[in-house]
Amino acid sequence: MTTRASLDKQPQEVASMFDGVAKRYDLTNDILSFGQDRAWRAEVAKAVDARPAQKVLDLAAGTATSSLPFTRTGAYVVPCDFSLGMLRVGKQRHGWLPFTAGDATRLPFRDDVFDAVTISFGLRNVSDTPAALRELYRVTKPGGRVVICEFSSPTWAPFRTVYTEYLMRALPPVARAVSSNPDAYVYLAESIRDWPDQPALASLLQDAGWSKVAWRNLTGGIVALHRGFKPQER
Repeated sequence: MTTRASLDKQPQEVASMFDGVAKRYDLTNDILSFGQDRAWRAEVAKAVDARPAQKVLDLAAGTATSSLPFTRTGAYVVPCDFSLGMLRVGKQRHGWLPFTAGDATRLPFRDDVFDAVTISFGLRNVSDTPAALRELYRVTKPGGRVVICEFSSPTWAPFRTVYTEYLMRALPPVARAVSSNPDAYVYLAESIRDWPDQPALASLLQDAGWSKVAWRNLTGGIVALHRGFKPQER
C-alpha cells in the first residue's frame, strides 16, 4: 500500500495516501497548525459569502469539515473529493451531505452549475493545477466566484526561514506522534515548499479565465486566500 505520494502527484498515490489518514486527519491538522486551521476556515467562509439557496462546490472537501460553515448559511453544498476513504469517514459523520467522488481535473458536473466554488488545502495535491482551475471555471455560473485557501509563502523573510525549518524538521516528528501515517506529512511539508507563491498562483487563475483576481495573506502569509470571478456573459 502506498503511504506517501511523490511530488509528481499521481492521483492514485495521493488518493491512497489520504485514504490512510482519513480517520485522524482533522485532529492531526488541528495539532500541526496550532489550532490555526479553524481560523483559516472561518476566513474562507467569509470570503465565499454563501447565501441561502446558492449552490457551493467544496472541492477536496475530505471529511467535509470545510463544508459545514457553508451549510449554516442555507446554501446547498456539494463536498467533492477523490479520496474514497475521506468520503467514507465524512459520510459516517455527516450523512445528510451529498458527498461526491470526483477528480479536480475532470469534475463530474455540468457547465455553469455553481454560484461559488472553493478548495482549501487541496489544490496543491492536484497533478495538473491549470487543468483544475479551468474545471472550476467551467462548472461555475457566469458572475460566480472562486475562493482558494492554500499554504503559501510568508511575506517576512526571517519568518519564512523559520517556517521552512519547522516544516522540514519539526513537522515530521510531530506527525509521527499524532498521525496514523506520518509519511503523508513529510509529503505535506515537501509539497508546501514546492508550491507557487501568491503572485504565481494569481497568474495561474488569470490564465484559466478568472477575472478580478486578488489575494489576502493569513498568518503572515503561511496561508493565502485567493479569489476570482467568472465574467458575466454578454
